[in-house]
Amino acid sequence: MSQGQAGAEQRLVTPGMTVGSSAGKRAGSGIIAKENDFIATQLGWLRERNNTVSVDPINAAYMPRSGDLVVAVVAEVRNNLWFMDINGSFQGLLPMSLAPWKVEFGAARQHMDVGNVVLARVQEVDECHNVVLTMKGVGLRRLNQGAVEPVPVQHIDRLRGENNAHLQRLRDVCDARIMVGENGRVWIDASLDGIALARKTIRRLVAEGHMTTFDSILSDIESNKKGDA
Repeated sequence: MSQGQAGAEQRLVTPGMTVGSSAGKRAGSGIIAKENDFIATQLGWLRERNNTVSVDPINAAYMPRSGDLVVAVVAEVRNNLWFMDINGSFQGLLPMSLAPWKVEFGAARQHMDVGNVVLARVQEVDECHNVVLTMKGVGLRRLNQGAVEPVPVQHIDRLRGENNAHLQRLRDVCDARIMVGENGRVWIDASLDGIALARKTIRRLVAEGHMTTFDSILSDIESNKKGDA
């Protein structure tokens, strides 16, 4: 199963395909064990990490969960709440009681208007898929500068890396503040060159992630940056 290991070109698998022996390994997402083999249950790229075999789906939708950090965009303003685009099937609701300011009824637009970008958390998701957001918490705020880069949600774990190692390395390379939302949006705050470099790196991860590791992409970016210095 070397094609699914870190550092090797990944293997595209389809549902029902036998992808290798299960001996000494654990089944992750998109994989089931049957007798002595692993079987793929979804279309995607085979990956093995820490003896866990999983399938990274080619396409995945964001499904909100309580506690998720999200980069949201104001889509509509009412007298007492904001409707937020969270890059999912349903909009998020931010009541004025969960905003970081004291908001008078009817004055919501004075604090945030359509198109404003915020860092928020999912407070709760009910059985009807109503998603309630909050901006009360450490670091949650309106984002008045920087840029937002979309990232398919299936690439978020690879972007972060184990213990956020990849993300911290990207921050260092680009000299940037970078926040990754669970909803497939990345906020980047840096110089224009830093933002451009971070975007280029993230786009390479999305385009080339099935062929190489993010470590290799970051090393390449670092080498090019040193060569330009």
